Amino acid sequence: MNFLAHLWLADRTATSLTGAVLGDVVRGADLGAYPAHLAQGIRLHRRVDAATDRHAAIVRLREGFAHGQRRYAGIVLDLAADHALALDWSRHHARPLAEFCTDAAAQLAADSAWFVEAGGRAIEAATFARLLLSYAHPDGIERALQRTAQRLREPQRLLHAAERWTERLPDLRAALPGLLDDLQLAATAAR
Repeated sequence: MNFLAHLWLADRTATSLTGAVLGDVVRGADLGAYPAHLAQGIRLHRRVDAATDRHAAIVRLREGFAHGQRRYAGIVLDLAADHALALDWSRHHARPLAEFCTDAAAQLAADSAWFVEAGGRAIEAATFARLLLSYAHPDGIERALQRTAQRLREPQRLLHAAERWTERLPDLRAALPGLLDDLQLAATAAR
C-alpha cells in the first residue's frame, strides 16, 4: 500500500492521516518524540505494511514476478494498488477522490513540521494533492516508480521489475476489495 491506500485506511479507522504517511518517513522504534495520535498512525502504517506483505493475494501476485524481480515486487505492487484504488475509488469511499485528496493533503501540510522533524520534507498541500490524484493515471504511477527508483542503489532493477505492472492490474483490482477489508479488520483489531 502506498500513500493513497494508507490515507484511505486511516480515514476508515479514524486514525491520524499524518501518521499514516509519516510511517514512510520515521525510522526506529522509539516514537516518544511524537504525539500519541501520530505515534498510533505510524504504528498502524507499519502494521499495514507487514500485513500487506503477508496477505495471500499479494503473495500470489508477487510470485508472478521473475525470481530476481521479487525483491522489488512489493514496491511495484504498492504503487499499483494505489492506482487500482484510485480507479475504483467510488466503490471504496463515499467522497469524491479529488475532494479526499485535497482534504488529506491539507491535513498533512498543517502537520508539515512533523515531516521535517522526522528528516523528511515539508508537505505543500496542492503539490501533495496532485501527487495523490496522479495515482489515478498510469503515467502518474510511472513517475512514482521513476522517483522511487532514483532513491535506490540499483534503480534499473526496480524499473525492470515494473515494466509490465499494468498486466498485473486486473488481478490486483480483483483482489483489492478483499485486501482492503482484511487490512481494515487488522487495523481496528490492533487498536
